[in-house]
Amino acid sequence: MIRNPRNLLWLLPLALFVTSPLWKPPLTTFLAPRGGYYPKLEQIEQESPVQNFIMDGVTITLANDGKQEWQIDAEKAFTGERDHEIDMVAVNARYIGKEKEPTHISSKKGTYFIDKRHLILAENVVVSKPTLQQQLESELLHYYDATKMVVSPGTVHMQAPNVRLTAGRMDYDLSSGAYDFSNRVKVNL
Repeated sequence: MIRNPRNLLWLLPLALFVTSPLWKPPLTTFLAPRGGYYPKLEQIEQESPVQNFIMDGVTITLANDGKQEWQIDAEKAFTGERDHEIDMVAVNARYIGKEKEPTHISSKKGTYFIDKRHLILAENVVVSKPTLQQQLESELLHYYDATKMVVSPGTVHMQAPNVRLTAGRMDYDLSSGAYDFSNRVKVNL
């Protein structure tokens, strides 16, 4: 007879080992992870997934040679249809450089192509130069930052002191300050 019950403690691991064929299979099936194995998830994606965003109160700054030239503010910005495209709502742009006169541009909608540095403003586009007292209105305006060209392919109305102008198209070179109006130009002096 065993006097000390502590000596029976070695029987516990022995009992677990001997009875393991009875309790091990049900325990392993219970602890197995649920769901199937998908080898496709193990592979790294070659292309980055499309990243969609919606932001409120966005500011985009355009710079040339390290100098900030334009600041574009929008109430909302969101992912465009293609890569490197940002669509905007309620756009206000202003020239913040020191080389030219201040210019303010507002529109209801806008699209900015990051890779091409191309800004498109649409619906009630108003361009104003307060120091020259000029105001230009159009429904569509393209700004190409690489060439410093502003193009309005549609009807343009421009008002300045003692001048009213209506044209079917406008090209404006920001670097030289030259306007080119075409398609039925009407000028009232």
